[in-house]
Amino acid sequence: MAPVTRARAATLHDVARRVGVGKTTASDALSGTGRVSPDTRAAVLAAAEELGYVPNQAARRLRKSTTETIALYLPETPTRSQFYMLFVFGVLERMAPSEYDVTVVFGGSGRRRVPRADGLIVSDPLAGDPFARRLLDAGLPVVSAEHAVDGPDPGGVVWTPHDAAVRELLDHLASAGAQRPALLVPAAGTDWAARIRRGFDDWCASRGIDGPVRDVNFVPTTPELAATVGDLLREHPETDAVVCAPTEGAAMMLPALRELGRRPGENLLLANCTDSTTLQLTDPSITALDTLPRELGSRCAELLLDVMAGRADPHTEVEMPYRLMPRASTRRLAR
Repeated sequence: MAPVTRARAATLHDVARRVGVGKTTASDALSGTGRVSPDTRAAVLAAAEELGYVPNQAARRLRKSTTETIALYLPETPTRSQFYMLFVFGVLERMAPSEYDVTVVFGGSGRRRVPRADGLIVSDPLAGDPFARRLLDAGLPVVSAEHAVDGPDPGGVVWTPHDAAVRELLDHLASAGAQRPALLVPAAGTDWAARIRRGFDDWCASRGIDGPVRDVNFVPTTPELAATVGDLLREHPETDAVVCAPTEGAAMMLPALRELGRRPGENLLLANCTDSTTLQLTDPSITALDTLPRELGSRCAELLLDVMAGRADPHTEVEMPYRLMPRASTRRLAR
């Protein structure tokens, strides 16, 4: 019987020769590092797929003394929040062509050991979270989504001007007839919450308004929101607009508002500081600020890759855009 001849596995040299570049360039293109043009990276990826090239990850890790893993630390609530799910998708999409694996670590898991990783992404670092602070101070390349509020930022930051976004939202409410807005927001344990509160306070102060603010949990329950908005409107019956910060909070308040005789989009304006599919499908649909979570995750991943490859300063700050999404809940107020 003739011996079976096995096809030789494609090597990095084969990929580089197919494209007409050096092995270093081919390696950088495949790993998403180095100064490689988009056209060259696309050509290398196409050649690798055509040849069936599969990197020997174990050998690469031993040779480079790296884990080829990125750790992503999230608050305790991502499975209940469309915002964080989209944020994770953005990170994964950007990391996929780099060949880095992504390990997701949830807050509240009781974990205390810093994960073995080449770099870290920390989302919404919460004041008083010792593990988040340990990650930020771990000495690894790190990028945070939003600034830390209980200490210096040890790495890059991708942040959104939520204060400016809230002021734009309040201008929209004022143009629809609102004069006495109120805000429901978590205590300022995150940069996100602190900026929302600051934007609301600054807007009210510029108009000589004493706008009431009520604290709610980062992920409030429907009974909590119903009780809070009920107490707010009984104490401040002149309130003609309510802005809710937590994701989908405004939608959760709709039954309670109707029981109180408030009709969003008619005799009360209602808005949310984060957008979601739910807010688009309620009756009425609810005006919101779209803070582009998928793009935020992608930009955090991109900045971390640039920092690890030496293409960006470790303390780079990137400002993200946002969009005001006017909907039926902020139609002109009926007086």
